[in-house]
Amino acid sequence: MVGLDAHVTCLFSEDCVLPCNFKPSGNEIIRWYLHKVLLLSQSQQGGDQPPQDHRTRTYLLQDQLSRGIASLHLSQCGIKDRGRYRCLVNSTLGQQESFVIMKVEAPIKMVTMEKSMNREIQCLSKDIFPAPRVQWSTLPPKDNLRPITHMGPNAEGLYSFQSTMRMFENTLTYICTVNSTYGSQSWRSSLQERGLIGEAGQELSIPCIAPQNLQNFSLTWTFSRTNDPTVILSYDSRTRRTSNLWEGRAGLEQDQVLTGDGSLLLHNPESREQTGTYTCTFTGFQSRHVVQTQVNIRSRSQLPVTGA
Repeated sequence: MVGLDAHVTCLFSEDCVLPCNFKPSGNEIIRWYLHKVLLLSQSQQGGDQPPQDHRTRTYLLQDQLSRGIASLHLSQCGIKDRGRYRCLVNSTLGQQESFVIMKVEAPIKMVTMEKSMNREIQCLSKDIFPAPRVQWSTLPPKDNLRPITHMGPNAEGLYSFQSTMRMFENTLTYICTVNSTYGSQSWRSSLQERGLIGEAGQELSIPCIAPQNLQNFSLTWTFSRTNDPTVILSYDSRTRRTSNLWEGRAGLEQDQVLTGDGSLLLHNPESREQTGTYTCTFTGFQSRHVVQTQVNIRSRSQLPVTGA
């Protein structure tokens, strides 16, 4: 008796169970096949003879056989384990068989964006299977983005990609969306750049607004004058806790940050010490939004003089 194929998606390098149920008679011989290749043969009297490459990775649970369960337990799933499995049970009741279509997925764990010195922006991720789909967009929308994407597998069959695009004006928000082939994930990473001029000794607000509908997020502010950023503060919307390493020099508007306004307030900034790049990073479920602001704190002597 053959039913409809069952469909199972297993995670790469993790254990997985392929279902098989039968009517027990107490004297079954159970065989599992992949692409007509015998993987496991077993009866209730023993005699487990998996081939060498599956000897330590496939097994049945003995105490479940009497209840009519012959599910195949497969450890450390790999790309080569994909395919159509056949469970064949021979007993005094005749022959019973079922099929399982097994997919293997290495989910997207992170999508990052980086900016190079030559006004290019990169979207990167690694160790994904199957190969994902990468798409660029901007806010406001802009045509003819023309990204260049390099993607390929490693020795294990997992894909990495690097997608590069030339940046336009600073008013744009650049968005890289990465979708998994099976439709289980859609990651979004975005980057925005801007410049800001402040006055020494005067409070300055550096804007940073979260993407719409972002929930359960963390927020981090960093500062750099060179290539090594230092953390200013971090905030977690789930606990509503702020860790501020610049206490007295900078802070958030606590009543605004829960609504997604993570703007940083600089208190009494000094021209030299607080001039540099301020980076705001919102991180949520399958989402990362970065705003980089080049802040120039001018002393009063540097400010333009307006005539009467």
